[in-house]
Amino acid sequence: MLPEKMNEAMNEQVAKEFYAEYLYLSMAVEFAEKSLDGFANWFFKQAEEEHEHAMKFIEFILERGGKVVVPAIPKPNFEAKEYIDYFKAALEHEKYVTNSINGLMNLAIELKDHASKSLLQWFVDEQVEEEDSVGTIVDHLELIGDSRNGIFMLDRELGKRE
Repeated sequence: MLPEKMNEAMNEQVAKEFYAEYLYLSMAVEFAEKSLDGFANWFFKQAEEEHEHAMKFIEFILERGGKVVVPAIPKPNFEAKEYIDYFKAALEHEKYVTNSINGLMNLAIELKDHASKSLLQWFVDEQVEEEDSVGTIVDHLELIGDSRNGIFMLDRELGKRE
């Protein structure tokens, strides 16, 4: 049985994961509209991942006899002037999610909820990858600066993400 306090916290995380999906989807669309299909692909794939994360939590809550509350998701509020702004915002969002996952892990430890700890360890590890992935792109964009050739090459590279 899923402890009530963990059930509530995981429902909040579901909302955060779906919000991340919408955020990345909105960014993908903006890049697609600019014909930067590689950048768009990267964010579309990122949105898919966030959806999968939300579903992992939903499935876990159900498996443990909890109650899922499907959240209302606010429209992402984001504007960018430069390409790097999108990825800096994504990095900040991933850090926010990491902090949230760490809070869930702390709660699982406090509640001695070993099943939740097991699930959450996967998310802890995933967030390390998420922050590294986005951070690397930010680093590359900082190196590229205003180089159109650099943007074109990075767009091609990001288009390879499966």
